[in-house]
Amino acid sequence: MRTSIRGSRRLGALVAVAALTTGLLAGCADDSDNGSSNADGGNAGGKTTLTVGTFGVFGYKQAGLYDAYMKLHPDINIKENVTTRTDVYWPKVLTRLQAGSGTDDVQAIEVGNITEAVQTQADKFVDIGKDVDKSQWLDWKLAQATTKDGKTIGLGTDIGPMAVCYRKDLFQKAGLETDRNKLAAQWKGDWAKYVDLGKEYMKKAPKGTKFVDSAASVYNAALGGESEAYYDKDGNVVWDKSPGVKKAWNVAMSVATSDMSAKLKQFDPTWDQGYANGTFATVACPAWMIGYIEQKSGASGKGKWDVAAAPTAANWGGSFLGVPTASKHQKEAIALAKWLTAPEQQAKVFAKQASFPSTPSAYAGLKPAADTTAYFSGAPITQIFSESAKTIPTQFHGPKDQPILGAITDVGILQVEQKGKSPSQGWDAAAKEIKDVLGQ
Repeated sequence: MRTSIRGSRRLGALVAVAALTTGLLAGCADDSDNGSSNADGGNAGGKTTLTVGTFGVFGYKQAGLYDAYMKLHPDINIKENVTTRTDVYWPKVLTRLQAGSGTDDVQAIEVGNITEAVQTQADKFVDIGKDVDKSQWLDWKLAQATTKDGKTIGLGTDIGPMAVCYRKDLFQKAGLETDRNKLAAQWKGDWAKYVDLGKEYMKKAPKGTKFVDSAASVYNAALGGESEAYYDKDGNVVWDKSPGVKKAWNVAMSVATSDMSAKLKQFDPTWDQGYANGTFATVACPAWMIGYIEQKSGASGKGKWDVAAAPTAANWGGSFLGVPTASKHQKEAIALAKWLTAPEQQAKVFAKQASFPSTPSAYAGLKPAADTTAYFSGAPITQIFSESAKTIPTQFHGPKDQPILGAITDVGILQVEQKGKSPSQGWDAAAKEIKDVLGQ
């Protein structure tokens, strides 16, 4: 889940996405962070209160998992603390980890932050991998949260296989193909073909609409299909030399310098309003973003949205649940985290909002909610995301993935898209920000 930032839902998603990220690495509701159970003793009416710190829409509350767990464990009370954006959430978590207090009992970690957590914060998390069947998770997903000496600090929630979500009603008005399979064939293999379709859309675009929400979403999606992004396999920082970054940047610039973008910053209120008002026709959507779109577009969007395979298989988003050593209820928190990330529960979250599981044993029985299927025009969501998940390239991550990403999308791309700067000026602005982050 949840923003690109998960998520965003919750990849970037995925996301942006998470979800789909998930994601992405998916964003969601209003911030509701009122501190953790460690600040108030963690007891409510004689029960042990466990706090779960998340960003964006993880779907646990929406799928009824908290209520189900509390029914199974009458002595447990669960409180979820939600922060909309990961770029706000994670610095706050780091501060509390360093202070040794104020953390939540169960703490979500976005894929863009997991390497930093593993390399610099492992001693602040419990080894949650003990006494669990690690074979439940995708090998690469589990490895992302495991230290060199074998300590697992987080259990995988979702991943963010990519698709393209589009408004078929707006496509029809613009005189474009609306069949999901034919669309996927038109842009197969290259995000530049997707951009070319955007140029065609803008020739007859319905009044007040744009082809895509933002250039940043296209950047995230394109980069998610590359094996190398900001770090190479040896852990070296290569953001400025990475062919994958340059390729994604160039396709994003094609969007940012055109008239096809709504120029919205993902997971900001104006982006949510764009969904509600139908102001953009497409969005790169990791699995975790399905629930976000359904929530933000509302009842008026039902049957107007559809889903097609993305130009390239990609991952945007995905998260983990860890238990900080600062938790005063470690035993209970570990049990909750294990239960929430078990295949059965991951399948239930998928059924509610299509956040794609990181546990392969859940795949055969995955079935999205009937309401979700209807909302997205009967699209075979499970099939689309499953096929993407099978061919996602392994991407190497590093401790500063998240701030590097933020510098490129929230500084560099926005300089071009919203302020009219040239692509070279945008790149230079991002580079300056990244060098500050890296202490160069």
